[in-house]
Amino acid sequence: MKTTFALAAVLLASSVTVTHAASDDAWSNFRSEVAKACVTAAKGLIENGKALVDPFGSQSYGLAIVSGKAVGANMTISTICAFDKKTRKAEIGGQISADKLTVK
Repeated sequence: MKTTFALAAVLLASSVTVTHAASDDAWSNFRSEVAKACVTAAKGLIENGKALVDPFGSQSYGLAIVSGKAVGANMTISTICAFDKKTRKAEIGGQISADKLTVK
């Protein structure tokens, strides 16, 4: 009985570790997807953008800020990006000047 309980405890502990690792991988993949989609969505506004992604987003959206050189101008700007978790599409807001907000 003690051996069975000990074995069950070890299996449960190892499954929690595996689940946690898979969850970390899933969140990492999610953040990468949001960053890529948001930088792509901002291309008409920002050249060579860099995204700062909220680690988990909201219940419905991945959220990020994209910063970089303004297209056609010699200044740094940022924009807010919302990535719809259902449709997997990103939308950006308007231009925000670097003196107000910048991702470094």
